[in-house]
Amino acid sequence: MNQTVSELLIDPPEFLRETFELQQAAFAAAPMPSLQERRKHLLALRQLLVSNREALAEVVDHDYNGRSRNETLIAEIAPCLLHIDYTLKHLGTWLKPQRRNPGLLFLPARARVIFQPLGVVGIISPFNYPVYLAVMPLITAIAAGNRAMLKLSEATPRTANLLHELLGKTFKADLVSVIRGDAETGAAFAQLPFDHLLFTGSTAIGRKIMQAAANNLTPVTLELGGKSPAIIADDISMSLVAERLCFAKSLTAGQTCIAPDYVLLPRNRMNEFIEEFGTVFRKMYPAIEGNADYTGIIHQHAYQRLQSWLQDAAEKGAQIIRIGESKNADGKLRMPMHLVCNVNENMQIMQHELFGPVLPLLPYDSIDAAIHYVNSHPRPLALYLFSNEKSLQHRITFGTHAGSMCFNEALLQIGVDDMPFGGIGPSGMGQYHGHEGFLTFSATKSILQKGRLNSARLLYPPYGTKIQKWLMRWLFR
Repeated sequence: MNQTVSELLIDPPEFLRETFELQQAAFAAAPMPSLQERRKHLLALRQLLVSNREALAEVVDHDYNGRSRNETLIAEIAPCLLHIDYTLKHLGTWLKPQRRNPGLLFLPARARVIFQPLGVVGIISPFNYPVYLAVMPLITAIAAGNRAMLKLSEATPRTANLLHELLGKTFKADLVSVIRGDAETGAAFAQLPFDHLLFTGSTAIGRKIMQAAANNLTPVTLELGGKSPAIIADDISMSLVAERLCFAKSLTAGQTCIAPDYVLLPRNRMNEFIEEFGTVFRKMYPAIEGNADYTGIIHQHAYQRLQSWLQDAAEKGAQIIRIGESKNADGKLRMPMHLVCNVNENMQIMQHELFGPVLPLLPYDSIDAAIHYVNSHPRPLALYLFSNEKSLQHRITFGTHAGSMCFNEALLQIGVDDMPFGGIGPSGMGQYHGHEGFLTFSATKSILQKGRLNSARLLYPPYGTKIQKWLMRWLFR
Protein backbone atom coordinates (compact mmCIF):
# COMPACT_ATOMS: atom_id res chain seq x y z
CA MET A 1 0.00 0.00 0.00
CA ASN A 2 1.04 3.61 -0.40
CA GLN A 3 1.50 4.42 3.28
CA THR A 4 4.24 3.29 5.58
CA VAL A 5 3.61 1.74 8.98
CA SER A 6 4.68 4.94 10.73
CA GLU A 7 2.02 6.94 8.86
CA LEU A 8 -0.82 4.71 10.04
CA LEU A 9 -1.53 5.91 13.55
CA ILE A 10 -3.67 3.58 15.65
CA ASP A 11 -5.67 4.82 18.60
CA PRO A 12 -5.70 2.27 21.47
CA PRO A 13 -8.93 0.33 22.18
CA GLU A 14 -9.40 2.08 25.53
CA PHE A 15 -9.42 5.44 23.71
CA LEU A 16 -12.49 4.38 21.71
CA ARG A 17 -14.46 3.47 24.83
CA GLU A 18 -13.30 6.54 26.76
CA THR A 19 -14.26 8.86 23.90
CA PHE A 20 -17.64 7.18 23.52
CA GLU A 21 -18.38 7.52 27.24
CA LEU A 22 -17.20 11.14 27.17
CA GLN A 23 -19.67 11.93 24.39
CA GLN A 24 -22.44 9.99 26.09
CA ALA A 25 -21.97 12.03 29.28
CA ALA A 26 -21.91 15.29 27.32
CA PHE A 27 -25.12 14.38 25.52
CA ALA A 28 -26.83 13.45 28.78
CA ALA A 29 -25.90 16.89 30.16
CA ALA A 30 -27.17 18.74 27.07
CA PRO A 31 -29.60 16.51 25.15
CA MET A 32 -31.23 19.20 23.00
CA PRO A 33 -28.78 21.71 21.47
CA SER A 34 -30.42 24.92 20.32
CA LEU A 35 -30.70 26.00 16.71
CA GLN A 36 -28.07 28.66 17.39
CA GLU A 37 -25.61 26.08 18.76
CA ARG A 38 -26.06 23.82 15.75
CA ARG A 39 -25.64 26.71 13.34
CA LYS A 40 -22.47 27.74 15.17
CA HIS A 41 -21.02 24.22 14.80
CA LEU A 42 -21.91 24.04 11.09
CA LEU A 43 -20.35 27.43 10.40
CA ALA A 44 -17.19 26.35 12.22
CA LEU A 45 -17.05 23.22 10.07
CA ARG A 46 -17.52 25.33 6.96
CA GLN A 47 -14.67 27.63 7.94
CA LEU A 48 -12.44 24.62 8.59
CA LEU A 49 -13.01 23.36 5.03
CA VAL A 50 -12.54 26.75 3.38
CA SER A 51 -9.37 27.61 5.28
CA ASN A 52 -7.74 24.21 4.83
CA ARG A 53 -8.92 23.21 1.36
CA GLU A 54 -5.44 23.25 -0.16
CA ALA A 55 -3.93 21.31 2.72
CA LEU A 56 -6.70 18.72 2.44
CA ALA A 57 -6.20 18.41 -1.31
CA GLU A 58 -2.49 17.93 -0.74
CA VAL A 59 -2.81 15.11 1.79
CA VAL A 60 -5.42 13.32 -0.33
CA ASP A 61 -3.01 13.58 -3.27
CA HIS A 62 -0.23 12.09 -1.11
CA ASP A 63 -2.46 9.28 0.15
CA TYR A 64 -3.33 8.32 -3.41
CA ASN A 65 0.23 8.93 -4.54
CA GLY A 66 -1.43 10.84 -7.37
CA ARG A 67 -4.91 12.33 -6.85
CA SER A 68 -6.12 15.28 -8.90
CA ARG A 69 -6.20 18.45 -6.80
CA ASN A 70 -9.20 19.72 -8.75
CA GLU A 71 -11.13 16.51 -8.18
CA THR A 72 -10.65 16.88 -4.44
CA LEU A 73 -11.77 20.51 -4.49
CA ILE A 74 -14.70 19.95 -6.88
CA ALA A 75 -15.94 16.51 -5.82
CA GLU A 76 -15.16 16.56 -2.09
CA ILE A 77 -14.82 19.95 -0.48
CA ALA A 78 -17.19 22.06 -2.63
CA PRO A 79 -20.17 19.69 -2.17
CA CYS A 80 -19.66 19.77 1.60
CA LEU A 81 -19.68 23.58 1.59
CA LEU A 82 -22.82 23.68 -0.52
CA HIS A 83 -24.54 21.17 1.74
CA ILE A 84 -23.67 23.15 4.84
CA ASP A 85 -25.19 26.25 3.21
CA TYR A 86 -28.30 24.28 2.27
CA THR A 87 -28.62 22.86 5.78
CA LEU A 88 -28.18 26.25 7.43
CA LYS A 89 -30.96 27.63 5.24
CA HIS A 90 -33.48 24.91 6.10
CA LEU A 91 -32.52 23.74 9.59
CA GLY A 92 -34.87 26.14 11.38
CA THR A 93 -37.83 24.77 9.42
CA TRP A 94 -36.81 21.15 10.00
CA LEU A 95 -36.65 21.71 13.76
CA LYS A 96 -40.17 23.15 14.06
CA PRO A 97 -42.63 20.82 15.78
CA GLN A 98 -45.23 19.38 13.43
CA ARG A 99 -48.90 19.48 14.29
CA ARG A 100 -50.77 16.20 13.81
CA ASN A 101 -54.44 15.28 13.97
CA PRO A 102 -55.28 13.37 17.18
CA GLY A 103 -58.41 11.90 15.65
CA LEU A 104 -62.04 12.14 16.72
CA LEU A 105 -61.83 9.51 19.46
CA PHE A 106 -59.19 11.39 21.45
CA LEU A 107 -60.64 14.88 21.35
CA PRO A 108 -60.24 17.28 22.98
CA ALA A 109 -56.47 16.94 22.60
CA ARG A 110 -53.44 18.24 20.75
CA ALA A 111 -50.99 16.02 18.87
CA ARG A 112 -47.56 17.02 17.66
CA VAL A 113 -44.20 15.59 16.67
CA ILE A 114 -40.85 16.98 17.75
CA PHE A 115 -37.38 16.03 16.51
CA GLN A 116 -34.73 15.20 19.07
CA PRO A 117 -31.09 14.16 18.61
CA LEU A 118 -30.37 10.45 18.82
CA GLY A 119 -27.25 10.87 20.95
CA VAL A 120 -23.82 9.59 19.90
CA VAL A 121 -23.48 8.73 16.21
CA GLY A 122 -20.73 6.58 14.71
CA ILE A 123 -19.49 7.27 11.16
CA ILE A 124 -17.21 4.88 9.26
CA SER A 125 -15.88 6.32 6.01
CA PRO A 126 -13.89 4.76 3.13
CA PHE A 127 -10.80 5.81 1.19
CA ASN A 128 -12.23 6.86 -2.16
CA TYR A 129 -13.61 10.24 -1.01
CA PRO A 130 -11.92 10.50 2.37
CA VAL A 131 -13.04 14.07 3.07
CA TYR A 132 -16.52 14.07 1.52
CA LEU A 133 -17.66 10.72 2.92
CA ALA A 134 -16.53 11.70 6.42
CA VAL A 135 -17.80 15.28 6.46
CA MET A 136 -21.16 14.85 4.67
CA PRO A 137 -22.69 12.53 7.30
CA LEU A 138 -21.06 14.70 9.99
CA ILE A 139 -22.98 17.70 8.64
CA THR A 140 -26.34 15.99 9.02
CA ALA A 141 -25.39 14.45 12.37
CA ILE A 142 -24.49 17.89 13.77
CA ALA A 143 -27.58 19.46 12.23
CA ALA A 144 -29.72 16.92 14.05
CA GLY A 145 -27.97 17.84 17.32
CA ASN A 146 -25.85 14.72 17.82
CA ARG A 147 -22.35 14.01 19.02
CA ALA A 148 -20.21 12.12 16.50
CA MET A 149 -17.25 9.78 16.38
CA LEU A 150 -15.56 9.21 13.01
CA LYS A 151 -13.51 6.17 12.03
CA LEU A 152 -11.52 7.16 8.93
CA SER A 153 -10.00 4.77 6.40
CA GLU A 154 -6.59 3.31 7.10
CA ALA A 155 -5.89 3.52 3.33
CA THR A 156 -5.73 7.33 3.58
CA PRO A 157 -3.71 7.89 6.78
CA ARG A 158 -2.45 11.40 5.99
CA THR A 159 -6.00 12.61 5.40
CA ALA A 160 -7.11 10.93 8.63
CA ASN A 161 -4.29 12.59 10.55
CA LEU A 162 -5.07 16.04 9.17
CA LEU A 163 -8.82 15.73 9.81
CA HIS A 164 -7.98 14.48 13.31
CA GLU A 165 -5.93 17.61 13.87
CA LEU A 166 -8.34 20.09 12.28
CA LEU A 167 -11.52 18.73 13.83
CA GLY A 168 -9.72 18.45 17.17
CA LYS A 169 -8.88 22.16 17.04
CA THR A 170 -12.39 23.13 15.94
CA PHE A 171 -14.55 20.97 18.22
CA LYS A 172 -14.28 19.58 21.72
CA ALA A 173 -13.73 15.82 21.83
CA ASP A 174 -17.11 15.39 23.53
CA LEU A 175 -18.79 16.74 20.37
CA VAL A 176 -16.68 15.47 17.44
CA SER A 177 -13.82 13.01 17.63
CA VAL A 178 -11.74 11.23 14.97
CA ILE A 179 -10.57 7.66 15.49
CA ARG A 180 -7.59 6.37 13.52
CA GLY A 181 -6.57 2.78 13.04
CA ASP A 182 -6.65 -0.38 10.96
CA ALA A 183 -9.39 -2.92 10.24
CA GLU A 184 -9.15 -4.25 13.80
CA THR A 185 -9.82 -0.75 15.12
CA GLY A 186 -12.76 -0.47 12.73
CA ALA A 187 -14.23 -3.72 14.06
CA ALA A 188 -13.92 -2.49 17.65
CA PHE A 189 -15.47 0.83 16.62
CA ALA A 190 -18.52 -0.92 15.10
CA GLN A 191 -19.07 -2.82 18.35
CA LEU A 192 -19.61 0.34 20.39
CA PRO A 193 -23.28 0.83 21.40
CA PHE A 194 -23.88 3.91 19.24
CA ASP A 195 -27.32 5.45 18.95
CA HIS A 196 -26.86 5.24 15.17
CA LEU A 197 -24.07 3.90 12.96
CA LEU A 198 -23.43 4.99 9.37
CA PHE A 199 -21.07 2.94 7.23
CA THR A 200 -19.89 3.62 3.69
CA GLY A 201 -17.95 0.86 1.97
CA SER A 202 -18.20 -2.57 0.40
CA THR A 203 -21.17 -4.90 0.68
CA ALA A 204 -19.02 -7.60 2.30
CA ILE A 205 -17.84 -5.30 5.09
CA GLY A 206 -21.35 -3.85 5.36
CA ARG A 207 -22.65 -7.27 6.39
CA LYS A 208 -20.08 -7.44 9.19
CA ILE A 209 -20.94 -3.92 10.33
CA MET A 210 -24.61 -4.82 10.52
CA GLN A 211 -23.85 -7.96 12.54
CA ALA A 212 -21.76 -5.99 15.01
CA ALA A 213 -24.42 -3.31 15.35
CA ALA A 214 -27.15 -5.91 15.89
CA ASN A 215 -25.56 -6.99 19.17
CA ASN A 216 -26.35 -3.52 20.55
CA LEU A 217 -29.61 -3.07 18.62
CA THR A 218 -27.90 -0.09 17.00
CA PRO A 219 -29.80 1.19 13.93
CA VAL A 220 -27.60 1.41 10.84
CA THR A 221 -27.39 3.30 7.60
CA LEU A 222 -25.36 1.36 5.04
CA GLU A 223 -24.07 3.05 1.90
CA LEU A 224 -22.59 0.21 -0.10
CA GLY A 225 -22.44 0.17 -3.88
CA GLY A 226 -22.61 -2.70 -6.30
CA LYS A 227 -22.81 -2.63 -10.07
CA SER A 228 -24.61 0.49 -11.28
CA PRO A 229 -25.79 0.10 -14.89
CA ALA A 230 -26.08 2.69 -17.64
CA ILE A 231 -28.70 2.00 -20.33
CA ILE A 232 -28.30 3.75 -23.67
CA ALA A 233 -31.42 3.90 -25.82
CA ASP A 234 -31.40 4.13 -29.60
CA ASP A 235 -32.79 7.67 -29.79
CA ILE A 236 -29.98 9.50 -28.00
CA SER A 237 -26.93 11.31 -29.38
CA MET A 238 -23.90 9.11 -28.78
CA SER A 239 -21.56 12.09 -28.49
CA LEU A 240 -23.68 13.39 -25.59
CA VAL A 241 -23.66 9.97 -23.93
CA ALA A 242 -19.92 9.48 -24.35
CA GLU A 243 -19.05 12.86 -22.85
CA ARG A 244 -21.19 12.43 -19.75
CA LEU A 245 -20.37 8.79 -19.16
CA CYS A 246 -16.66 9.46 -19.69
CA PHE A 247 -16.60 12.16 -17.02
CA ALA A 248 -18.58 10.01 -14.57
CA LYS A 249 -16.41 6.94 -15.11
CA SER A 250 -13.09 8.78 -15.15
CA LEU A 251 -13.60 10.86 -12.00
CA THR A 252 -11.20 9.50 -9.39
CA ALA A 253 -10.32 6.84 -12.00
CA GLY A 254 -13.67 5.14 -11.51
CA GLN A 255 -13.22 4.73 -7.75
CA THR A 256 -16.71 6.03 -7.02
CA CYS A 257 -19.55 3.96 -5.55
CA ILE A 258 -22.08 5.34 -8.05
CA ALA A 259 -19.79 5.30 -11.08
CA PRO A 260 -21.32 3.52 -14.09
CA ASP A 261 -20.17 -0.08 -13.68
CA TYR A 262 -21.34 -1.44 -17.03
CA VAL A 263 -23.17 -0.16 -20.11
CA LEU A 264 -26.15 -1.71 -21.90
CA LEU A 265 -26.42 -0.34 -25.43
CA PRO A 266 -27.96 -1.21 -28.83
CA ARG A 267 -25.87 -3.83 -30.61
CA ASN A 268 -25.68 -1.78 -33.80
CA ARG A 269 -24.19 1.20 -31.94
CA MET A 270 -21.31 -0.53 -30.17
CA ASN A 271 -18.61 0.72 -32.52
CA GLU A 272 -20.07 4.23 -32.45
CA PHE A 273 -19.91 4.31 -28.65
CA ILE A 274 -16.34 2.98 -28.54
CA GLU A 275 -15.18 5.59 -31.03
CA GLU A 276 -16.98 8.51 -29.35
CA PHE A 277 -15.90 7.47 -25.85
CA GLY A 278 -12.29 7.15 -26.91
CA THR A 279 -12.34 10.57 -28.55
CA VAL A 280 -13.78 12.21 -25.43
CA PHE A 281 -11.42 10.44 -23.04
CA ARG A 282 -8.34 11.46 -25.03
CA LYS A 283 -9.60 15.04 -25.09
CA MET A 284 -10.12 15.10 -21.33
CA TYR A 285 -6.87 13.25 -20.62
CA PRO A 286 -4.37 13.70 -23.48
CA ALA A 287 -1.89 11.65 -21.44
CA ILE A 288 -2.14 9.20 -18.56
CA GLU A 289 1.47 9.06 -17.47
CA GLY A 290 2.35 12.11 -15.39
CA ASN A 291 -1.07 13.75 -15.83
CA ALA A 292 -2.00 15.50 -12.57
CA ASP A 293 -5.64 15.69 -13.72
CA TYR A 294 -5.95 11.91 -13.74
CA THR A 295 -6.10 10.08 -10.41
CA GLY A 296 -4.17 6.91 -9.65
CA ILE A 297 -5.47 3.71 -8.13
CA ILE A 298 -5.41 3.96 -4.33
CA HIS A 299 -2.80 1.24 -3.71
CA GLN A 300 -0.92 -1.66 -5.27
CA HIS A 301 -3.37 -4.30 -4.07
CA ALA A 302 -6.34 -2.59 -5.76
CA TYR A 303 -4.28 -2.04 -8.91
CA GLN A 304 -3.27 -5.70 -9.11
CA ARG A 305 -6.84 -6.81 -8.48
CA LEU A 306 -8.06 -4.81 -11.48
CA GLN A 307 -5.24 -6.17 -13.63
CA SER A 308 -6.08 -9.75 -12.64
CA TRP A 309 -9.76 -9.23 -13.47
CA LEU A 310 -8.83 -7.89 -16.90
CA GLN A 311 -6.56 -10.87 -17.49
CA ASP A 312 -9.35 -13.21 -16.41
CA ALA A 313 -11.74 -11.53 -18.87
CA ALA A 314 -9.22 -11.77 -21.72
CA GLU A 315 -8.62 -15.47 -21.03
CA LYS A 316 -12.38 -16.07 -21.18
CA GLY A 317 -12.80 -14.41 -24.57
CA ALA A 318 -13.29 -10.71 -23.86
CA GLN A 319 -12.00 -8.03 -26.21
CA ILE A 320 -10.25 -5.31 -24.22
CA ILE A 321 -9.85 -1.85 -25.69
CA ARG A 322 -7.32 0.23 -23.77
CA ILE A 323 -7.55 4.01 -24.11
CA GLY A 324 -4.32 5.71 -23.18
CA GLU A 325 -0.94 4.39 -22.10
CA SER A 326 0.86 4.31 -18.76
CA LYS A 327 3.93 2.35 -17.72
CA ASN A 328 3.67 3.76 -14.17
CA ALA A 329 7.31 4.75 -14.31
CA ASP A 330 6.58 7.41 -11.71
CA GLY A 331 4.93 4.89 -9.37
CA LYS A 332 1.60 6.75 -9.39
CA LEU A 333 -0.50 3.70 -10.39
CA ARG A 334 -2.39 5.66 -13.02
CA MET A 335 -4.34 3.14 -15.06
CA PRO A 336 -5.70 3.74 -18.59
CA MET A 337 -9.39 3.41 -19.30
CA HIS A 338 -10.42 -0.08 -20.46
CA LEU A 339 -13.57 -0.77 -22.47
CA VAL A 340 -14.40 -4.48 -22.41
CA CYS A 341 -16.50 -6.21 -25.08
CA ASN A 342 -17.71 -9.82 -25.45
CA VAL A 343 -18.21 -10.19 -21.71
CA ASN A 344 -20.12 -12.94 -19.94
CA GLU A 345 -21.27 -13.74 -16.43
CA ASN A 346 -18.35 -16.09 -15.78
CA MET A 347 -15.86 -13.22 -15.83
CA GLN A 348 -14.70 -11.61 -12.60
CA ILE A 349 -15.46 -8.14 -13.95
CA MET A 350 -19.15 -9.06 -14.12
CA GLN A 351 -19.23 -10.51 -10.61
CA HIS A 352 -17.71 -7.64 -8.61
CA GLU A 353 -18.06 -3.90 -8.28
CA LEU A 354 -15.18 -2.71 -10.44
CA PHE A 355 -14.09 0.47 -8.66
CA GLY A 356 -11.64 1.43 -11.36
CA PRO A 357 -11.26 2.50 -15.00
CA VAL A 358 -12.84 -0.65 -16.44
CA LEU A 359 -16.15 -0.43 -18.31
CA PRO A 360 -17.83 -3.57 -19.70
CA LEU A 361 -20.10 -3.04 -22.73
CA LEU A 362 -23.13 -5.31 -23.07
CA PRO A 363 -25.04 -5.12 -26.37
CA TYR A 364 -28.79 -5.70 -26.42
CA ASP A 365 -31.24 -6.42 -29.24
CA SER A 366 -34.31 -5.01 -27.49
CA ILE A 367 -34.93 -2.64 -24.61
CA ASP A 368 -36.93 -5.44 -22.98
CA ALA A 369 -33.75 -7.51 -22.82
CA ALA A 370 -31.86 -4.61 -21.22
CA ILE A 371 -34.53 -4.11 -18.56
CA HIS A 372 -34.65 -7.84 -17.86
CA TYR A 373 -30.88 -7.92 -17.40
CA VAL A 374 -30.97 -5.10 -14.83
CA ASN A 375 -33.89 -6.64 -12.95
CA SER A 376 -32.28 -10.09 -12.83
CA HIS A 377 -29.28 -8.74 -10.92
CA PRO A 378 -28.92 -7.22 -7.42
CA ARG A 379 -30.50 -3.80 -7.04
CA PRO A 380 -27.89 -1.11 -7.74
CA LEU A 381 -27.04 2.08 -5.89
CA ALA A 382 -27.63 4.05 -9.09
CA LEU A 383 -29.17 3.50 -12.51
CA TYR A 384 -28.56 5.72 -15.54
CA LEU A 385 -30.79 6.00 -18.59
CA PHE A 386 -29.80 7.92 -21.69
CA SER A 387 -32.97 8.56 -23.67
CA ASN A 388 -35.29 11.43 -24.53
CA GLU A 389 -38.35 9.18 -24.87
CA LYS A 390 -40.78 10.03 -22.07
CA SER A 391 -42.49 6.64 -22.27
CA LEU A 392 -39.17 4.83 -21.83
CA GLN A 393 -38.15 7.10 -18.96
CA HIS A 394 -41.46 6.27 -17.26
CA ARG A 395 -41.02 2.57 -17.89
CA ILE A 396 -37.49 2.46 -16.48
CA THR A 397 -38.50 4.59 -13.48
CA PHE A 398 -41.33 2.33 -12.40
CA GLY A 399 -40.13 -0.95 -13.87
CA THR A 400 -36.73 -1.15 -12.11
CA HIS A 401 -35.34 -0.65 -8.61
CA ALA A 402 -32.30 1.44 -7.69
CA GLY A 403 -31.20 3.75 -4.92
CA SER A 404 -31.13 6.69 -7.34
CA MET A 405 -31.57 7.45 -11.04
CA CYS A 406 -30.37 9.92 -13.63
CA PHE A 407 -31.81 10.62 -17.05
CA ASN A 408 -29.18 11.70 -19.60
CA GLU A 409 -26.58 12.23 -16.89
CA ALA A 410 -24.47 10.18 -14.50
CA LEU A 411 -23.04 10.64 -11.03
CA LEU A 412 -24.31 14.17 -10.44
CA GLN A 413 -27.48 13.17 -8.58
CA ILE A 414 -25.39 12.79 -5.42
CA GLY A 415 -24.69 16.53 -5.49
CA VAL A 416 -28.34 17.63 -5.36
CA ASP A 417 -28.72 18.86 -1.80
CA ASP A 418 -32.51 18.60 -1.72
CA MET A 419 -32.54 14.88 -2.58
CA PRO A 420 -31.71 11.98 -0.26
CA PHE A 421 -28.89 9.57 -1.02
CA GLY A 422 -28.97 5.88 -0.20
CA GLY A 423 -29.04 2.35 -1.50
CA ILE A 424 -31.61 -0.39 -1.73
CA GLY A 425 -31.14 -4.05 -0.87
CA PRO A 426 -27.55 -5.18 -1.55
CA SER A 427 -26.52 -1.60 -2.34
CA GLY A 428 -27.44 -0.38 1.12
CA MET A 429 -30.19 0.75 3.46
CA GLY A 430 -31.28 4.07 4.86
CA GLN A 431 -30.67 7.55 3.50
CA TYR A 432 -28.87 10.73 4.35
CA HIS A 433 -28.26 14.17 2.78
CA GLY A 434 -30.84 16.93 3.06
CA HIS A 435 -34.02 16.63 5.07
CA GLU A 436 -33.89 12.83 4.98
CA GLY A 437 -30.45 12.98 6.58
CA PHE A 438 -31.79 15.17 9.35
CA LEU A 439 -34.60 12.65 9.93
CA THR A 440 -32.18 9.69 9.87
CA PHE A 441 -30.16 11.22 12.70
CA SER A 442 -33.20 12.41 14.67
CA ALA A 443 -35.54 10.72 17.11
CA THR A 444 -39.12 11.50 16.13
CA LYS A 445 -41.05 11.92 19.35
CA SER A 446 -44.85 11.85 19.28
CA ILE A 447 -46.64 13.92 21.94
CA LEU A 448 -50.35 13.77 22.81
CA GLN A 449 -51.50 16.52 25.14
CA LYS A 450 -54.86 16.67 26.94
CA GLY A 451 -56.49 19.06 29.37
CA ARG A 452 -58.99 18.59 32.18
CA LEU A 453 -61.83 17.41 29.95
CA ASN A 454 -61.48 13.63 29.47
CA SER A 455 -63.65 12.15 26.73
CA ALA A 456 -61.76 8.84 27.05
CA ARG A 457 -63.68 8.27 30.30
CA LEU A 458 -66.55 7.09 28.12
CA LEU A 459 -64.47 4.01 27.28
CA TYR A 460 -63.65 3.09 30.87
CA PRO A 461 -65.19 0.00 32.48
CA PRO A 462 -67.65 -1.21 33.42
CA TYR A 463 -68.24 -1.98 29.75
CA GLY A 464 -71.56 -2.27 27.97
CA THR A 465 -73.05 1.20 28.53
CA LYS A 466 -75.37 2.63 25.90
CA ILE A 467 -72.78 5.09 24.64
CA GLN A 468 -70.12 2.35 24.44
CA LYS A 469 -72.48 0.18 22.39
CA TRP A 470 -73.08 3.12 20.08
CA LEU A 471 -69.34 3.73 19.75
CA MET A 472 -68.75 0.06 18.96
CA ARG A 473 -71.40 0.13 16.22
CA TRP A 474 -69.83 3.29 14.83
CA LEU A 475 -66.27 1.92 14.97
CA PHE A 476 -67.10 -1.42 13.30
CA ARG A 477 -69.66 -0.13 10.84
